[in-house]
Amino acid sequence: MSDNLSNSQYLAIEHITKYARTRKYEAQKSIKEVLQMTNIPWGTFEDAVVKLFKYTRVALHFHPDRPIVDMKNVAQALLEQGVYKSQFETHISNGSVSAYPGGARDQWEKMMFGGAYQLDGVTDSQRPKYGALDLMLHPEGPAPRFGSCYFLLSPSISYRCTFTYLDSHQNPKEKGTYGEFDDILAAIFKDAFFRNDAIGDKDLTPRKFIEHLLYNLEEPCKDPSKRESNRNLNHYIEAQVHGDIALKDDVEVLVADPSFKGTYVGDLLEQISLKYSIKLYWHMGFSMRVEEIPSGFRGPTMPSLAKRIARNGYIDASVIGAAATDLKRNPEFWKDRGGYEEVLQELKYMWHIVVQFGNPFARK
Repeated sequence: MSDNLSNSQYLAIEHITKYARTRKYEAQKSIKEVLQMTNIPWGTFEDAVVKLFKYTRVALHFHPDRPIVDMKNVAQALLEQGVYKSQFETHISNGSVSAYPGGARDQWEKMMFGGAYQLDGVTDSQRPKYGALDLMLHPEGPAPRFGSCYFLLSPSISYRCTFTYLDSHQNPKEKGTYGEFDDILAAIFKDAFFRNDAIGDKDLTPRKFIEHLLYNLEEPCKDPSKRESNRNLNHYIEAQVHGDIALKDDVEVLVADPSFKGTYVGDLLEQISLKYSIKLYWHMGFSMRVEEIPSGFRGPTMPSLAKRIARNGYIDASVIGAAATDLKRNPEFWKDRGGYEEVLQELKYMWHIVVQFGNPFARK
């Protein structure tokens, strides 16, 4: 079973649990103050947390068309191997491309997990896999900057996760596990109370958040293609999944970008769904005309990149993926824009732009 944990994985979870326990008193004090100010009974809060632990899934975002070893793409590897691998295995990332011994991600993990993954005998396959807690049920997922498609794991997998409030590379002080989750909850309630804005949801008050947990989490999945994007790039509860992730045992839902429908990659996604008994949905997607690409959101080079990679005058997830594949196969054709890593970063920025400003995808 994929729930079996190695010694390092167990130690990593324990390290975060013990850390969060040292912050429990102050976290509960903060929560109680917000509940008192908003006239929410402690019992109602506890009922909402029970629902959170029972129903909330972790989402794993990915770009299905990105090339990996032997020029296969991510979707091909998922279909053939049936497992979701760590960045130390795939050597690709939609954040920092530094998953190797001594690299930046290795150093973050050493600091975050108390050196659990630097012990002798730890393999790349034992490293954590990164996702986000799908708490607010946004149709494009909780952290779309990291991928146009996402898996939703079984709620039981969340019990072998660690969590940070926002991205772990920023080393946020709010961390937790389901064994000690108060620090994460306190951060949400503080933002909802003082800013009316938390984890990507504007106009989110403590009472609205409680009601969401009580009534929305247990509802069946709603068709994401008919819902409006939340356009949340930066605010999420990052989840670090410890242990194996088997598509057959651990994944319940696949939500894909509609720009892949009717394409080779889209066919692979449908095959994954059938082979591993995963329910497949398509979200509303994102698309922009070339002339709409701004120069003041991810840098002045973005409009020229858009002109270069556009298909029929439009940019969407599949267009960006095709450019990333060509960059991998023919890096010499892209030298006018810089080295491989520089151009790859530009393509990541292009995806951020499309998520932030794009319209729902419509087949051209």
